[in-house]
Amino acid sequence: MKYLLLIYNCEPPEPGDPGFAEAVARVNAFADECRARGALVAADKVAAEHTATTVSVREGRTIVTDGPFVETHEHLGGFYVLDCADLDEALELAALCPFAELGTIEVRPLVVVPGVDHRVAVRPVDRAAGAG
Repeated sequence: MKYLLLIYNCEPPEPGDPGFAEAVARVNAFADECRARGALVAADKVAAEHTATTVSVREGRTIVTDGPFVETHEHLGGFYVLDCADLDEALELAALCPFAELGTIEVRPLVVVPGVDHRVAVRPVDRAAGAG
């Protein structure tokens, strides 16, 4: 079963900060553990809330708003998607995540809705633009 690990209220060191190299090594070690178990599906850091754009559609009209939808005191810093044997393994891995020492890890099961096509599209690499 797949689980979403949401990383909240975590301020890891940035490049150039003291402790950055050690933090990256710990994050990479955690990812290696997840990969060794065959659990790592995806992971990323998300940009700060002020970079968010919110989209809604009301009565056929698209409304685009700069900033997050709601004011919150919790900062979402990133996520992992893990494919685990069960909730116990997901919780074990959440406890091993180095961000659990700096913030909070929320663990949620991902739900498969029957009939919904969840295939992932693969975008062709545009080598001319320098991608890849």
